[in-house]
Amino acid sequence: MRNLHIPSRSPAYAKNAMVATSHPDATKNALKIIEKGGNAFDAAIAAAAILGVVEAHSTGLGGDCFCIFYSQKDKTVKAINGSGVSISNIDYGKVKVTEDNTIDPYCADAVTIPGAVAAWLKINADYGSLSMHDLLSPAVNLAENGYVVADVIADMWVRETEKLKKDKDCQRVFLKENKPFSAGELHFQPELAKTMREIAKNGREGFYNGWVAEDIVKKLNSIGGRHTLNDFAKLEVDYVEPIFSHYRDYKVFECPPNGQGIVALMILNILQEFDVSSLGPDSFERIHLEAEASKIAFHHRNKYLGDPKFSNIPVEKLLSREYSKKLSKMINFKSTINNLEILPLQNNKDTVYISVIDKDRNCVSFINSIFHPFGSGILTPNSGILLHNRGASFTLEKPHPNFYEPNKRPMHTIIPGLLMNQDTPIMPFGVMGAHYQPVGQSHFLTNVIDFEMDVQLALDHQRSFFYDGVLSLEKNFNKNIINLLEKSGHKIDFIDIPHGGGQAIMINQNNILIGGSDPRKDGIALGF
Repeated sequence: MRNLHIPSRSPAYAKNAMVATSHPDATKNALKIIEKGGNAFDAAIAAAAILGVVEAHSTGLGGDCFCIFYSQKDKTVKAINGSGVSISNIDYGKVKVTEDNTIDPYCADAVTIPGAVAAWLKINADYGSLSMHDLLSPAVNLAENGYVVADVIADMWVRETEKLKKDKDCQRVFLKENKPFSAGELHFQPELAKTMREIAKNGREGFYNGWVAEDIVKKLNSIGGRHTLNDFAKLEVDYVEPIFSHYRDYKVFECPPNGQGIVALMILNILQEFDVSSLGPDSFERIHLEAEASKIAFHHRNKYLGDPKFSNIPVEKLLSREYSKKLSKMINFKSTINNLEILPLQNNKDTVYISVIDKDRNCVSFINSIFHPFGSGILTPNSGILLHNRGASFTLEKPHPNFYEPNKRPMHTIIPGLLMNQDTPIMPFGVMGAHYQPVGQSHFLTNVIDFEMDVQLALDHQRSFFYDGVLSLEKNFNKNIINLLEKSGHKIDFIDIPHGGGQAIMINQNNILIGGSDPRKDGIALGF
């Protein structure tokens, strides 16, 4: 139980079903979907659609999606890769680049074909109980009749104002007299409502063909893109075989590459070689160990990860116990590792993660993103779709596995997780925040497993993140710990926006649901 003298909140408890998201409107309406006769899959799709309206800087129809789930019908863990591919006709001579020779994240070159809608439709067709009209109706209502802007979202709006001014359609929809919307104000997206109605009526044809696809292609072509209607029409999403690793007495399941779930598993594999519970949750040793393990895992990510259809990724080797034992020997508690190359990649802070469990104990771990805050900053004029910029994750360095090529999926940061006790699902979980996600997942799981925190406390707990040569701390760390970290060789800074967000729902030994939602977002966990 939490210390009642320290400001926080208790986890949510429920007997039948539970939803945890990063926004109350999404949680509340997704729970209503279950009460109406829907299942966990239906609720997750409804929540994702709502979040695309009320948390537009993080997600939407113009982004990608991954889902890992346990289906009581199939009695197994499955995953779906809803990440889109690059265009067919790349003109390398015209690709806009940054000073670091990476793809400019705010141009048409960065927009890969959005895969989220295709994934939603596939999941609904194969596992849903209700129609897409039922699932999209709450989001349509909020987009058409207005929703109230929440605090964290309003803060991000302020930070991204100049970006929104650069696109006339973004400016029209997301700014009011060139100023961002404030917390407590109403915001409307009528064009987006129209698009969701089209998807509800015509399914895949309503997004990847017809007037919606034409609107997207026309907008991208007008600013230098080489996207075609055929690129949209041929986009497919796939069921993929999940990967897993053991941590203590549990199995941790992740989606396979092109996602970075393997990085989370590598970190956990390295941590497993140490007695983490003996270190203390807030100790120098624990923070240092996480940083060094992350450093090693990210080095391997940047060396090997890309689209497995284009290159051979040695998943079995990277996840073997023998290899993790070897990697763990690189860690010294008196000094830092300084000789591992980690390629600079585009970073972001915005994604939505959704955790759902229904009365039948279907467990859905669902993540949706447009990558950077407000994605590419490119909004379609008639369909109201804010397009992601996931293509900025590609590298332009040959012959890297993640090299920018036609019809290829980029290395992806969004990763839903699922914890199993042997063959029994016990917790869909996820932590948001781009490159931070595998670090956040491992930190959360060790909080739960090694330090026996409840899911809410595990999400609340202070976070650190080693990336790009710096150990970035949230602003509540003890000064003595900071001094020890600096003495061991860490370069320290303090992050302005807290690391990530997160949700989780656990099934306890009494078959009761226990849910948590990260205070770094506006969200909540609710059940009945």
